[in-house]
Amino acid sequence: MNKDVFEGKWKQVRGEAKVWWGKLTDDDLDKVAGKFDVFAGLLQEKYGYSREQAEKEIEERVNEYEATLKKSMPTP
Repeated sequence: MNKDVFEGKWKQVRGEAKVWWGKLTDDDLDKVAGKFDVFAGLLQEKYGYSREQAEKEIEERVNEYEATLKKSMPTP
């Protein structure tokens, strides 16, 4: 995932991030401010993920979220 894309989608994904990763607080998410690298580092710290595992998990969750949004959109 392009890190700029993540930053652009952060406001949409932020609320879901608390559901996906329950150990994260609002303060944690405020610190992330849409920065992919900061978010990956936070997951490493809170969950003991490797860097690769954190990045992969973020990408998978965001992609699933986007797919769900696309399915729920009405077709023209």
